[in-house]
Amino acid sequence: MAKAIWNGVVLAESDKYEIVEGNVYFPPESVKKEYLHDSGTDYECPWKGHADYYDIIISDKVNSDAAWSYPNPKPAARQIKEHVAFERSKGIKIEM
Repeated sequence: MAKAIWNGVVLAESDKYEIVEGNVYFPPESVKKEYLHDSGTDYECPWKGHADYYDIIISDKVNSDAAWSYPNPKPAARQIKEHVAFERSKGIKIEM
């Protein structure tokens, strides 16, 4: 079981997940999307493709660009399609 937690709130929890480049990617159905808000930040990975970034907002606290997803990854990363990963360096705890 893997969990993503920020400020005491569980953002995602699943026993099915993918690990890519040390990041835990949670399947979309395991993510509490009410806390994710499109940040407008985009990123292009040479081998995974286009990523969308999200701010995490809980009550009055905002964690900018703290999560990301590859909605249509390149073939080499197809296993993470629509999965969500969280940025540990922004205070998000990943428990496994």
